[in-house]
Amino acid sequence: MIVWLNGTHGAGKTTTAAHVQRLLPDSRVLDAEKVGETLMDIRPGLPGTDNFQHWPPWRPLVVETARRVLEYAGGTLVMPMTVLVEEYWREIGGGLARYGIPVRHFVLHADRETLRRRIAQDTVTGSDSPFRLRYLDPYAEAARDWLHAEAEVVDTTHLTPEQAAGRIVAALNAER
Repeated sequence: MIVWLNGTHGAGKTTTAAHVQRLLPDSRVLDAEKVGETLMDIRPGLPGTDNFQHWPPWRPLVVETARRVLEYAGGTLVMPMTVLVEEYWREIGGGLARYGIPVRHFVLHADRETLRRRIAQDTVTGSDSPFRLRYLDPYAEAARDWLHAEAEVVDTTHLTPEQAAGRIVAALNAER
């Protein structure tokens, strides 16, 4: 099984994923961004883009990486990764479904002011990251158009990552 934590930058995906992993027996965190970083390291580089998700190999490589890790290690993969393009989400979800891998898709949501504040105060990636800030509008559009209808939304505006993880694990356990 995959527990996919979606949402824009500043919603708390990476931190929450670590807490979910601690609460779920036999689970591991697989950050699909690492697949993108591998593609970014190819020399000479792939055609220019502002986001590695636009490279056609990224999506099937995410599917294959997840499938192979689950095949090898079993358990549950917790995958924190922003995917705001519906076509990309369908490609990834469809690829996982073809392998019979169930996916619980959660969106960590926060209001715009909270997201801005978190991005401004981020000590890991740096404050006021232009890259992270430019995804606020695409996230809002995706949330309105398709994303919130496709996932279980966890509003993190007033939650700690530990509390968000607790809600996610409670939702997973309620279905079992």
